[in-house]
Amino acid sequence: MKKILIVIDMQNDFIDGALGTAEAQAIVEAVKEKIRSYPAENVIATMDTHYEDYMQTQEGKYLPVPHCIRGTKGWEIRSDIAGLLEGAEIYEKPTFGSMRLAQDMKALADKEEVEFEIVGLCTDICVVSNALLLKAAMPEVKISVDASCCAGVTPAKHEAALETMRSCQIQVF
Repeated sequence: MKKILIVIDMQNDFIDGALGTAEAQAIVEAVKEKIRSYPAENVIATMDTHYEDYMQTQEGKYLPVPHCIRGTKGWEIRSDIAGLLEGAEIYEKPTFGSMRLAQDMKALADKEEVEFEIVGLCTDICVVSNALLLKAAMPEVKISVDASCCAGVTPAKHEAALETMRSCQIQVF
């Protein structure tokens, strides 16, 4: 069985930039260790990707903090993590979840036996969105989330998202 690690949005703006938190900063070393524990070819990452018109989008109206604007320092994956992702497939996504990621992982699961582990930011937005998309696409495939390698917008929202994922048969440890 092939085990795939999906690293969600470990970008500067979510760690110590425009939307950064102490909790996000606190998971960086654990995420790096997790990435190192997988063969490089079994690691995939996502990047939240917005453009200059972000404030005119629906998300920008609800979250009026420009972040992860393509080409900016905040959009980049944190450098010490980016070095560990060299050669990894990276999915740029304009919204919380990536339909293309879910479709590609389903195509992989149709060819061979796989399971997925998810880590990253933010637990209550992009992590839960991608986990649920993957679970909806592949209800019989094991999907897990390492809570110690995730951080939410707040600790309470992190816990609420973990509970939501547990309710949807995503294994949380």
